[in-house]
Amino acid sequence: MFVITHRYIFLGLSLLFVLVSLGVIVFGGLRFGVDFTGGSILEVEYTNERPAVEALQTQMKETDFTGFLLQPTGEKGLIVRTETLSEEGHANLIKILAMDNQSPLTERRFSFVGGIVGKELQGKAWVAFVIISIAIILYVAFAFRRASEALSSWAYGVVAVLALFHNVVVPTGVFAILGQYFIEYQIDILFVTALLAIFGFSINDTIVIFDRVRENVQSDKEDKTKKSFAVIVGESISQTLARSINISLAMVLVLASLYFLGGESTREFSLVLGLGVVFGTYSSICFAAPLLVVIGERKGNRS
Repeated sequence: MFVITHRYIFLGLSLLFVLVSLGVIVFGGLRFGVDFTGGSILEVEYTNERPAVEALQTQMKETDFTGFLLQPTGEKGLIVRTETLSEEGHANLIKILAMDNQSPLTERRFSFVGGIVGKELQGKAWVAFVIISIAIILYVAFAFRRASEALSSWAYGVVAVLALFHNVVVPTGVFAILGQYFIEYQIDILFVTALLAIFGFSINDTIVIFDRVRENVQSDKEDKTKKSFAVIVGESISQTLARSINISLAMVLVLASLYFLGGESTREFSLVLGLGVVFGTYSSICFAAPLLVVIGERKGNRS
């Protein structure tokens, strides 16, 4: 299999993706939304036609509103996320959105998200990722406890979690880059939800390949063909390649339709999920499997 033969090239490419993404995240920073930083959320519905979002953005910038995000919802609705507003700021925002009463509207919701709540959400998000990672290592180690006599089942679990780290860091890095130029690309609850969904999808793809590796190792032992571990992993990738690509392509097409044809409120969600699907498929084939071979060689497996 080409991927296994040139495994160090693909591992180096994956390492490059991760390092660039981490560099952008650390030095460029992430644009956190109101869910994490705290602020005000206003939801309105227009009586008639909703004004163009670009016109509203221009009006808000001219009146010194900063760090805001406008998200159309439905045919006439609009959600505005801003820094914490006073009563006066609230009234001014309503006036701007109504275009000086030229576009009458009804206020549906006005609420605050405190900074303490935002920090609590950040903490819970990290805890969720840590717990999921530990659970995956334990589950994979148990499920593959008899996969190979020469390769510990813990290696399968660790490689699976490293692949998950790759699949989360790279889309986050892309969002960090986009957040430098477009305010709508923010880290919010939907973003965290998309990352958790990426966890589930990408680990499934990785486990499918690992499970085929386990079956082929057992078959090799029973048939006494004495194939190298690298050859077995390469054959396992070839046997599952069409399935992985077809499923990922189907998901990407659905998410692309949601991105271009869906509402503004789910556009960023569909983008990060789509990135996760693409990089998740890549990592299962070109990162997790080659890394498994490298570890197997270091542990004394036949190469």
